[in-house]
Amino acid sequence: MIDLSTHEDRLAQNVVRARERGILIPTFEQMIDPSKIPATIREKLREVGLWDVNPLNLFRVTWHNDPKAKGGGFGGVNFMEIPREITGVQARIFGLVGKWFPTGAHKVGAAIACLAPRLVTGQFDASQQRAVWPSTGNYCRGGAYVSALLACESIAILPEEMSRERFEWLATVAGEVIATPGCESNVKEIYDKCWELRKTRGDDIMIFNQFDEFGNYLWHHEVTGRAIEEVLGQVMGPRDRFAGVFSSTGSAGTIACGDYLKRIFPASKIAAGEALQCPTLLENGFGGHRIEGIGDKHVPWIHNVRNTDLIIAIDDEATVRAMRVFNEPVGREHLKKCGADPAVVDQLGLLGISGIGNLLGAVKMAKWYELDERDVVVTILTDSMELYGSRIAELREELGEYTATDAAVDHQRWLLGQGTDNMLELRHSDRRRIHNLKYFTWIEQQGRELDELNAQWEDRDYWDNIVALRGELDRRIEEFNARVNA
Repeated sequence: MIDLSTHEDRLAQNVVRARERGILIPTFEQMIDPSKIPATIREKLREVGLWDVNPLNLFRVTWHNDPKAKGGGFGGVNFMEIPREITGVQARIFGLVGKWFPTGAHKVGAAIACLAPRLVTGQFDASQQRAVWPSTGNYCRGGAYVSALLACESIAILPEEMSRERFEWLATVAGEVIATPGCESNVKEIYDKCWELRKTRGDDIMIFNQFDEFGNYLWHHEVTGRAIEEVLGQVMGPRDRFAGVFSSTGSAGTIACGDYLKRIFPASKIAAGEALQCPTLLENGFGGHRIEGIGDKHVPWIHNVRNTDLIIAIDDEATVRAMRVFNEPVGREHLKKCGADPAVVDQLGLLGISGIGNLLGAVKMAKWYELDERDVVVTILTDSMELYGSRIAELREELGEYTATDAAVDHQRWLLGQGTDNMLELRHSDRRRIHNLKYFTWIEQQGRELDELNAQWEDRDYWDNIVALRGELDRRIEEFNARVNA
């Protein structure tokens, strides 16, 4: 659960530091609906760049930012529809666009939701402790950025094989960057480094682990879930049906939006994705893969497995090939010749590697359930190709220049040709099997309590109780801001 016990001495120090630096914390209500942000802050943001290390940008942790690099206000949710000429399915597929968050990825939302409870209760001392952000990429970027906005030191931990752009940017923001062995799926090595830091640095650090911090779950349940609900209100007609949401699991924060949406649309489905090369949910498997941002050889503590309906494994080769179709000039030209709206094709750079994987998962989901033109599927475009330019260059060096024939073959094979292989619709026993996998990571390795593991499965109020904390957390944030302004 989210601990809201107060440590007044540290809280008082945090208030003083925030007052000195002009720092206020956004409430969940303001991240859901930026019209609730004070007019004075909204006006000041018109002079601030989206990526600027300015504490005002804490109020840009929302899906509602104007899609511009500097001076933007707030509008509707940023989303795009991927046309059927690209997907090959009749169902309408929409993706929420993460590029227009500070840092260019929506993971900054999870970061602030994990840090804020400990900051406004005084559990974390921003003036004395370093915030440690273990991640496979975007979360530690978001954590380092939020730490910089809050004027506290940070340590970012991520696998050494992540994209060059991630490390270059982190070097400018994080106080310390630690590269652990392996690739995207080598998360245990990150956890091992966290244990090492606990032993060597003690109380000088506090670890904010996205895989077990329920602030991550709460942010996506409340903020991402409501953003999707808003999009559905715009795009669905009276006879349309919301079929469900597809989300690669990663930390299993984003997939919490499905829990919210099932409250509104009880017949909708939640599909969880992972890399075929690391099929942990599908078949208790393991391995390395190239879809940066997803699939980590374990089941995150914050994944409400009992509410998941479908597991879909995505071949990382499909993701890499589709990335070339979407970003090479001849690939885009091919899609336009296929009848795809040129304006949409020119925006395909809004899909980063995991966003492409999510699109492929949504396509497979549509085929599995035999969805038609009245069905709507939503997925998440976590970040954009702005963070992966080096991957395109690496593929050119490895495979040579991309040709029109390459584009036609890749589009047909890896997008239009997606099938219903490597999928599992979950029975009750399948859900229990996946939930039970948490034991080996979280009880045996990370020291969590067995009673809580059982409660996640058996207590029907467990997940509702997390959501119910939002009101109290917002009240604590408002109290903190009032003390800062006093």
